[in-house]
Amino acid sequence: MNKTVIALVLSAASFGVLANNHAGGFVSNEGSVGPKGGFVATAQAVTTVVQAKELPDDAWVSLEGHIVKQIGKELYEFKDSTGSIAVDIDDRRWRGQVVTPETKVRLDGEIDKEWASLEVDVKRVTIINK
Repeated sequence: MNKTVIALVLSAASFGVLANNHAGGFVSNEGSVGPKGGFVATAQAVTTVVQAKELPDDAWVSLEGHIVKQIGKELYEFKDSTGSIAVDIDDRRWRGQVVTPETKVRLDGEIDKEWASLEVDVKRVTIINK
Protein backbone atom coordinates (compact mmCIF):
# COMPACT_ATOMS: atom_id res chain seq x y z
CA MET A 1 0.00 0.00 0.00
CA ASN A 2 2.79 2.45 0.92
CA LYS A 3 4.60 1.71 -2.35
CA THR A 4 1.42 2.51 -4.29
CA VAL A 5 0.97 5.83 -2.48
CA ILE A 6 4.64 6.76 -3.05
CA ALA A 7 4.36 5.86 -6.74
CA LEU A 8 1.23 8.02 -7.13
CA VAL A 9 2.86 10.99 -5.39
CA LEU A 10 5.99 10.72 -7.55
CA SER A 11 3.88 10.42 -10.71
CA ALA A 12 1.86 13.50 -9.84
CA ALA A 13 4.99 15.49 -9.05
CA SER A 14 6.64 14.41 -12.31
CA PHE A 15 3.55 15.34 -14.29
CA GLY A 16 3.58 18.85 -12.75
CA VAL A 17 7.23 19.34 -13.68
CA LEU A 18 6.65 18.15 -17.23
CA ALA A 19 3.58 20.34 -17.62
CA ASN A 20 5.51 23.42 -16.49
CA ASN A 21 8.28 22.76 -19.00
CA HIS A 22 5.77 23.10 -21.85
CA ALA A 23 3.96 26.23 -20.65
CA GLY A 24 6.08 28.74 -22.58
CA GLY A 25 6.60 29.50 -26.24
CA PHE A 26 9.19 30.75 -28.68
CA VAL A 27 10.80 34.08 -27.78
CA SER A 28 12.94 36.02 -30.24
CA ASN A 29 15.78 38.29 -29.14
CA GLU A 30 13.50 41.34 -29.29
CA GLY A 31 10.29 39.93 -27.82
CA SER A 32 8.72 38.47 -24.76
CA VAL A 33 5.85 36.09 -24.19
CA GLY A 34 2.68 36.56 -22.17
CA PRO A 35 1.79 34.34 -19.23
CA LYS A 36 0.32 31.64 -21.51
CA GLY A 37 3.23 31.59 -23.95
CA GLY A 38 3.19 31.83 -27.72
CA PHE A 39 5.23 32.95 -30.70
CA VAL A 40 6.74 36.42 -30.72
CA ALA A 41 8.53 37.44 -33.89
CA THR A 42 11.16 40.11 -34.27
CA ALA A 43 9.82 43.64 -33.98
CA GLN A 44 7.15 44.23 -36.61
CA ALA A 45 7.00 47.55 -38.40
CA VAL A 46 4.46 49.96 -37.01
CA THR A 47 1.37 50.50 -39.16
CA THR A 48 -0.22 53.95 -39.22
CA VAL A 49 -3.98 54.40 -39.04
CA VAL A 50 -4.02 55.65 -42.64
CA GLN A 51 -2.15 52.52 -43.79
CA ALA A 52 -4.39 50.24 -41.70
CA LYS A 53 -7.52 51.59 -43.38
CA GLU A 54 -6.17 50.50 -46.79
CA LEU A 55 -5.26 46.94 -45.77
CA PRO A 56 -7.41 43.90 -46.58
CA ASP A 57 -9.55 42.04 -44.05
CA ASP A 58 -7.54 39.88 -41.60
CA ALA A 59 -4.25 41.73 -42.29
CA TRP A 60 -2.01 41.92 -39.19
CA VAL A 61 -1.21 45.40 -37.87
CA SER A 62 0.82 46.97 -35.09
CA LEU A 63 -0.41 50.43 -34.16
CA GLU A 64 1.32 52.88 -31.81
CA GLY A 65 -0.51 55.82 -30.31
CA HIS A 66 -3.25 56.51 -27.78
CA ILE A 67 -6.66 55.11 -26.92
CA VAL A 68 -8.60 58.36 -26.54
CA LYS A 69 -12.09 57.20 -25.57
CA GLN A 70 -14.44 54.28 -25.12
CA ILE A 71 -17.24 54.16 -27.70
CA GLY A 72 -18.84 50.81 -26.80
CA LYS A 73 -18.55 47.95 -24.30
CA GLU A 74 -15.23 46.71 -25.75
CA LEU A 75 -14.91 49.27 -28.56
CA TYR A 76 -12.50 52.21 -28.33
CA GLU A 77 -11.23 55.06 -30.47
CA PHE A 78 -7.49 54.84 -31.16
CA LYS A 79 -5.46 57.79 -32.52
CA ASP A 80 -2.00 58.23 -33.95
CA SER A 81 -0.48 61.17 -35.82
CA THR A 82 -2.29 60.17 -39.06
CA GLY A 83 -5.86 59.74 -37.81
CA SER A 84 -8.19 57.59 -35.75
CA ILE A 85 -9.72 54.11 -36.02
CA ALA A 86 -12.05 51.93 -33.96
CA VAL A 87 -10.36 49.12 -32.03
CA ASP A 88 -12.10 46.15 -30.40
CA ILE A 89 -10.30 45.08 -27.22
CA ASP A 90 -11.70 42.10 -25.32
CA ASP A 91 -11.46 42.46 -21.54
CA ARG A 92 -8.90 39.64 -21.28
CA ARG A 93 -6.49 41.49 -23.61
CA TRP A 94 -5.85 44.20 -20.99
CA ARG A 95 -4.02 41.68 -18.74
CA GLY A 96 -4.53 43.92 -15.70
CA GLN A 97 -2.95 46.97 -17.34
CA VAL A 98 -4.47 50.40 -16.74
CA VAL A 99 -4.46 52.73 -19.74
CA THR A 100 -5.51 56.38 -19.91
CA PRO A 101 -5.68 58.69 -22.96
CA GLU A 102 -2.18 59.92 -22.00
CA THR A 103 -0.70 56.40 -22.06
CA LYS A 104 1.13 55.52 -25.26
CA VAL A 105 0.32 51.95 -26.31
CA ARG A 106 1.13 49.43 -28.98
CA LEU A 107 -1.86 47.47 -30.24
CA ASP A 108 -1.24 44.26 -32.19
CA GLY A 109 -4.19 42.76 -34.00
CA GLU A 110 -5.93 42.21 -37.29
CA ILE A 111 -8.11 44.27 -39.57
CA ASP A 112 -11.79 43.40 -39.35
CA LYS A 113 -13.74 44.75 -42.34
CA GLU A 114 -17.49 44.42 -42.59
CA TRP A 115 -19.80 45.92 -45.22
CA ALA A 116 -19.88 49.40 -43.79
CA SER A 117 -17.37 49.30 -40.94
CA LEU A 118 -13.69 48.84 -40.26
CA GLU A 119 -12.02 48.14 -36.94
CA VAL A 120 -8.97 46.44 -35.53
CA ASP A 121 -9.54 43.27 -33.52
CA VAL A 122 -6.81 43.71 -30.90
CA LYS A 123 -4.95 40.61 -29.72
CA ARG A 124 -2.32 42.29 -27.53
CA VAL A 125 -2.07 45.61 -25.68
CA THR A 126 1.42 46.77 -24.68
CA ILE A 127 2.10 49.95 -22.72
CA ILE A 128 5.02 51.85 -24.26
CA ASN A 129 5.35 54.40 -21.46
CA LYS A 130 3.44 55.12 -18.29
